[in-house]
Amino acid sequence: MSGTSVDAIDSALVRFGDDGLELIATHEHIIPPEIKTQIAAISHAGDNEIERLGVLDRELGLLFAKATMQLLESANTPPQQVRAIGSHGQTIRHRPPSSASSPSKSFSLQVGDPNTIAENTGVTTVADFRRRDIASGGEGAPLAPGFHAVAFARPNVIRAIINIGGIANATLLVGTDLRMGFDTGPGNTLLDLWILGTRAEPYDCNGQWGATGQVNTVLLNKLLFHPYFKKGGPRSTGKEDFNLPWLEHNLVTMEEIAPEDVQATLVEFTCTSITRAIEQSLIAVSEVYVCGGGAHNTHLMERLQSQLAPATVQSTAAIGIEPDWVEAATFAWLAKQTLEGLPGNSSVVTGAAGLRVLGGIYPGTAWK
Repeated sequence: MSGTSVDAIDSALVRFGDDGLELIATHEHIIPPEIKTQIAAISHAGDNEIERLGVLDRELGLLFAKATMQLLESANTPPQQVRAIGSHGQTIRHRPPSSASSPSKSFSLQVGDPNTIAENTGVTTVADFRRRDIASGGEGAPLAPGFHAVAFARPNVIRAIINIGGIANATLLVGTDLRMGFDTGPGNTLLDLWILGTRAEPYDCNGQWGATGQVNTVLLNKLLFHPYFKKGGPRSTGKEDFNLPWLEHNLVTMEEIAPEDVQATLVEFTCTSITRAIEQSLIAVSEVYVCGGGAHNTHLMERLQSQLAPATVQSTAAIGIEPDWVEAATFAWLAKQTLEGLPGNSSVVTGAAGLRVLGGIYPGTAWK
């Protein structure tokens, strides 16, 4: 999994059995700066896009293959013992039906050539999970709620699983029933972009800098006026909606705000958009579990707990999976679903016409 934040490739080796799942090993693989630059550039309209897209697709395929092999080496597991790789790829454009001018113009595009992954690992690779859901009228995202239900749903408990990556998404579980799932809005993306631009730091460690600032309520309300928050039903979003130029456009019309106050406001923006989305669902959540990089932002977690009280807020480590590896495990599960001819989406989450088997299968090398 390489997410909106483009901070690293997260790989997880997962065993599925009748008694549940076992997270055997994990590996974080650094994305070289030049590749990050290419990803940022191709995510927006520009010259020579097809050429740049083709090159990046292959380069990321090789990088994902390398990450896989290093994971297997660390786990002392030969590729022959792996049934499949589930590769999300790197999203470079996401235009779901809820934001496209017409259903026929909706699409989601990920790069990281699965042919290259299969060829360089020898392992059957499953990829391109989002487009079948979009073809059936769905948003193509989020896809994690199905896995959240398998891994975290429990009888007689009402839980929310919140993934705070670059974009944040919520899964609402009522007992063992997957009731709702949707993108809530920005997660870490604006926080990371702001501190990178003002302090040349890739992220706000533990939220320490943001905790020194004061929330600017005028700016917060301007950000919360984004039209995405007026959408109901299945919805998804991305950096096409929430990005640095959009933030700067909102800032330019205001009196100068101290950088740390902007950071504090962005933390509140993420937490408020999550809280409002849960409240609007009218589901009385009693337990909230956070995964993704946002689980490590102490200040963000404290603000989320304050806003969501009396519900408890913890990381998913409290219910069995460390927060950094939930998404990688999600795509292992999606690959398993595909190989077994089982659906990976949920109509109540994406709005698709029905349950669909997601992804394409790229066979591995015939081992001798």
